[in-house]
Amino acid sequence: MKNSNKALLMLLAVCFSAVFSGCAEISASSENNTSDVSLTKLTETTKQISIPESTAQKDTLPYDNIFPQHEPYGTGIGAMPGRVVWSHDPDSVEWNGSGYWWETEHFDEAVIVKMVNESIASLAGVNDVKSGWDTLFTAHNKSHGKTGGYVSGQKIAIKANINGSAVFDDDTSGETNMSYTNPALLKALLRSLVEEAKVLPSDITVYDVSRLFPDYMIQMCTSGNLEGVNFVGRDNAVADESAPINWSYEFSGKVNYLPTCVTEAEYLINLANLKGHSYGITLTAKNHFGSFINGNAMRPPEGANLHQWLTKNEMGIYSPLTDLTANYQLGGKTVLYMLDALICTPSEGASITSENSKWQQEPFNNDYTSSIFISQDPVAIDSVGADFLINEPTVTRNNGALRDNSTVENYLHESGLISDTPSGTVYYDGNGEAAQNIGVHEHWNNSSEKLYSRNLGKDEGIELIKIS
Repeated sequence: MKNSNKALLMLLAVCFSAVFSGCAEISASSENNTSDVSLTKLTETTKQISIPESTAQKDTLPYDNIFPQHEPYGTGIGAMPGRVVWSHDPDSVEWNGSGYWWETEHFDEAVIVKMVNESIASLAGVNDVKSGWDTLFTAHNKSHGKTGGYVSGQKIAIKANINGSAVFDDDTSGETNMSYTNPALLKALLRSLVEEAKVLPSDITVYDVSRLFPDYMIQMCTSGNLEGVNFVGRDNAVADESAPINWSYEFSGKVNYLPTCVTEAEYLINLANLKGHSYGITLTAKNHFGSFINGNAMRPPEGANLHQWLTKNEMGIYSPLTDLTANYQLGGKTVLYMLDALICTPSEGASITSENSKWQQEPFNNDYTSSIFISQDPVAIDSVGADFLINEPTVTRNNGALRDNSTVENYLHESGLISDTPSGTVYYDGNGEAAQNIGVHEHWNNSSEKLYSRNLGKDEGIELIKIS
């Protein structure tokens, strides 16, 4: 009898620890967002813990966010609506602070490939990565009135964030301490597309039309079974003059054209960075500041006169970020959103060091973030990213523009409430139609538990799934 009581107490202790571990670590089926699905075909070490009923009924700790708390705005979208998958593996990054942050020896490619593949399966609510890709493509097509999934020969454009490379000149060495898309993560994503989704390398284009890709990155991502992958930077981008961006709000600026690699693609993947910015934050929406051409080769957003909307520090105003997310050629084509959070920087202009990129909050504990986030919901993934950034002391200590600045979420309110925006703006999809729901916005319950509405058993909102 004593042994039975001891065993029961141990079991209760394990369950209690799981609830307060910092995030709901679960994997849900497509039929029930709170049921478990094993990912043992990918790994036997992935933790999957369902939230006990007591946690689903109430918040156990007080709300502590800078952003005001509110109910979910908008409706979750994707194969698993509102789902954001967070994969965290400290073994993915091994950097002692010497050399450049991006040097490939600082990263474990096998671990990062595993993180990507597990995340794809979990995001789709299935058991394996191949089924995962098919489910994501099929769900995306269904949301646009189409049937079936990816078909061989269809083109896929990947929007990388190469902002720190060739930002002042035409140097393609990539030898800078500033941030840009992690080469190891880009290669892992390409491998997953080619090896698991069976996409032809020649049908994939990685682009950022405002920057130049480092030579080493192109070489490592076009070798072996990735031979044929295309790269488009400002040196070889071609403007599709039949595809100007039509903004939903009238303001002065150059006419902006989408590149042909976007207009000719059937699908997009938005590979952004989780990082602070001199205007606050930069996530998947702002990643499209590198998706248009207007004659200002190095500074297209300045040529478009967009920065005025990021510096006002106001809520309830028009946002070009919402416009870009709603655009039928950009957000409308995006099958997957991804945040590169392997090593995070406090600002786009900061030199990355081991000191300013090690985070304090759980579960990082003065180590690198060593994470990736993926979703099919652009508003949900940026909402999660915003929560992480504004609640991270390492970021806010080194970024005065973000510290205590809750107005950086203006575009998330505009996006979540797009059918009745706080600003009164009517956003169009770039093709003459008023934009409809593009995703769901809310904030976690507190910075310790990091739980959202669907984690807490509610029917609408964000569901954050942690794989560790």
